[in-house]
Amino acid sequence: MNAAAQTLVMGILNVTPDSFADGGHHFSLDDAITRANLMAAEGVDIIDIGGESTRPGAQRVTPEEEAQRVIPVLKEVVNLGIPISVDTTRARLAEQAIAGGAQYINDVSGGLADSQMATVIAESGVKYIAMHWRAHSAEMMNHAQYENVVTDVKSELQSRIDSLQESGVLVEQLIIDPGIGFSKEAAQNWELLRGLEQLAELGFPILVGASRKRFLGEHLKPQEREEASVAVTSFCAAQGVWAVRTHSVRAHKEAIAQVAKLQRAIHG
Repeated sequence: MNAAAQTLVMGILNVTPDSFADGGHHFSLDDAITRANLMAAEGVDIIDIGGESTRPGAQRVTPEEEAQRVIPVLKEVVNLGIPISVDTTRARLAEQAIAGGAQYINDVSGGLADSQMATVIAESGVKYIAMHWRAHSAEMMNHAQYENVVTDVKSELQSRIDSLQESGVLVEQLIIDPGIGFSKEAAQNWELLRGLEQLAELGFPILVGASRKRFLGEHLKPQEREEASVAVTSFCAAQGVWAVRTHSVRAHKEAIAQVAKLQRAIHG
């Protein structure tokens, strides 16, 4: 991983009523814009807009509903001048988002959920975050069996990379995500974090999305997992991870800055 570049913070902007950590908090257009402005003030590097919850057990929304949630927010938030990512598995929405100014498409299915996604990405030239994925939210936890979670995730991500490149997606467009919490039990999530260096051998920037997820404290409310989330961010920054996807911004930016200071003190 590239330890020279400081880890970025991708701020989560869920315009959904049912996301696990902040469902409904930013569901209205005004609330979403207010949240985006706060993240901008705190120094967010990328804002990731999502209109469909991907928490375990979540049911899918229609393509029309997802677009109705995302596109009006995108039209407003793009004016902040901050790079925008849209979190979707649907090629049509990705196409609309790119036309509206999105610079990243964050696809939790890595292109498996929509056969047209690779074509849209290849033709647009935008950055594409391909996550490790095995099934939609309603059934994904039925697919958490691995011989070795790090080796298996690495192999399955390589397969996705190969397929995407065969469809015309360029190497420089690709970012990978190990899919913390997606078809993974708690111990498997920790194993993946320990194995980030092995995943980096694939040769692509890595996004880690661990913020407030259940494995950080199963008996805690999502908001009570913030301190553990910041600790994971510090670990990721020390590992040279490209970006972390988080529900808050300032604490993670500060943690990353402190890790950078520590590394400079150690290595000169």
